[in-house]
Amino acid sequence: MRLKVCGMKYQDNIEQVAVLQPDYLGFIFYEKSARHFDSEIPKLSSSIKKVGVFVDASLDDILEKIKTHNLQAVQLHGEESPEYCATLKKRHAGLDSASHPIELIKVFSIKDEFNFEVLKPYESVCDYFLFDTKGKLPGGNGYTFDWNVLNKYPSTKPFFLSGGIGCEEADKLKEFIQSPASKFCYTIDVNSKFEIEPGLKNIELLKYFREKLKE
Repeated sequence: MRLKVCGMKYQDNIEQVAVLQPDYLGFIFYEKSARHFDSEIPKLSSSIKKVGVFVDASLDDILEKIKTHNLQAVQLHGEESPEYCATLKKRHAGLDSASHPIELIKVFSIKDEFNFEVLKPYESVCDYFLFDTKGKLPGGNGYTFDWNVLNKYPSTKPFFLSGGIGCEEADKLKEFIQSPASKFCYTIDVNSKFEIEPGLKNIELLKYFREKLKE
């Protein structure tokens, strides 16, 4: 199971987390977030994909961030339409600087239930879905949703599982990974439960969690 560590902010901490070789590192380009990233990403192993997280940003802003930080993936956490997603991919593909296709991750928030019909228009324009916990903030709320909802997942599109996942969820996560609901679960996405403060990750906790995932 792949691991994404999101909400990275501080250069030294980014380098420390990168030593653990997560599959993805997430950088939040949303000014209202306590984890807003406005620095330079240090050089990372090519095996770690850099994800830019955006909330209803302009296409120009996203394309500029992709170029500046050499992002491999974009995570859309707002009300972005299927047309918006398609246009973003098309515009990026047409750039001279586009040395690789951009992976597009569209976020959907869940609490106790979810209408999976809303996913259909996004099937052809996104590479992955991400299921997060519905809360006051667009991510980083610190608690999980009912993963049993995903038993009704009707798609074959791989998805990221997010929302308040920490070490205390490790056993529950193992059960989920062994259940039919996880058939298309591609990546586990962690953030606030591994923080000393917003944007600063606890390396020892991440090491422990990484090992638990490997078991």
